[in-house]
Amino acid sequence: MDDAALIGALSSSRQAEACRLTGEVVRRGLNAAVPALEGLCRRFKGFELRATIPEQQAALEALAALGGRDAAAAVSRMLATGVVQGPGLSTALDAAARLGCRLPPDSVLIWMRHDEPEVRAAACRCARSSAQTVALLRELMGDLHDEVAEAAALALGHMGRDEARPNLLRMLGNNPTQEVVEAIAGVATNDDIVVLGRLAVARPDLADAVIEALAAIDTPRATAAANTARKRLGR
Repeated sequence: MDDAALIGALSSSRQAEACRLTGEVVRRGLNAAVPALEGLCRRFKGFELRATIPEQQAALEALAALGGRDAAAAVSRMLATGVVQGPGLSTALDAAARLGCRLPPDSVLIWMRHDEPEVRAAACRCARSSAQTVALLRELMGDLHDEVAEAAALALGHMGRDEARPNLLRMLGNNPTQEVVEAIAGVATNDDIVVLGRLAVARPDLADAVIEALAAIDTPRATAAANTARKRLGR
C-alpha cells in the first residue's frame, strides 16, 4: 500500500496487524504517521491496566524510532493526559527518554516512586536535575531492583553528580555499555580516564563511544588517552 493508505490503516489496526503496520512506518521513515500513531494509542485510553496493550506498545516504539519534534510532542501529550497506564507506562517513559521529552518534573517524581520497578527505572531516564530529583535518585541507587539502581546512577552521572561514580565504575566493570560510558564521562577522574582508554582497546565495539566520551571530558589526559586508543586500534 502507498503511504496514505498505510497511515489510514493504522486507525483500525489490531495487535499483530498493528505491529506489522508500525514496523513498516518506521522502515519508511514516515513522520507523517505521527498523528495516526498517537491516535492508535489514544484508542485504548482507559483499557487494561494489568498488562501492556500491544497496539499502544507498537505505536510508542514506532514514535521513539521515528524521532523528531512531532513524535516527542505526541508522547509528551499522551503522558500528560494519562493515555498510557499500568505496565505500558514504562514503554511510554522509555519512548520519552529516547526522544528527549521534557516532562513535568512533578510527574516524573511521581513515576520515580511508582510501584513497578520498570516504571521507576524508565522515569529515572527522563529525570532532569533539581534538588528534589537528585535526592530521590540518590535514594533509588539503593533500590532492591538492579534496573532501577542502575538507571538512577546513569541519570546522576549525566547530571555530573560525583555520588554516582562508584556505581558507574561497578557497572563499567561488570557490564560495560555505551550508556554507562557516556554517563561516567560526566564524573570521571584521572584514574577513570585510564580505565576508559583501556576499555576502548579491549572492547572495539565500544571504542567509538569511549573515544567520544574522552573527547567530551576535554582534558589533556583524556585527549592523550583517546589518541593512544586510536593508535592501538589502528585508526
